[in-house]
Amino acid sequence: MFTPVDLEIIQRVFDQLCVERRLALKDGEQRMMLAAEVMEAFENGFTDEAELWQSLSKRRTRPAREA
Repeated sequence: MFTPVDLEIIQRVFDQLCVERRLALKDGEQRMMLAAEVMEAFENGFTDEAELWQSLSKRRTRPAREA
């Protein structure tokens, strides 16, 4: 369960990464994948906003997942 503060951090990092990766609102599937990455990283201990952003900004692209 995320607290309101957690959600604010996650949202800010998500928004920053969307800008960095140039993901528009129309890029729904990519935005959903990014949201999952941000939440997963947060759950894995990257709870500091700067660390969370840095952990994901290094990976500009992620290999496509096989179905």
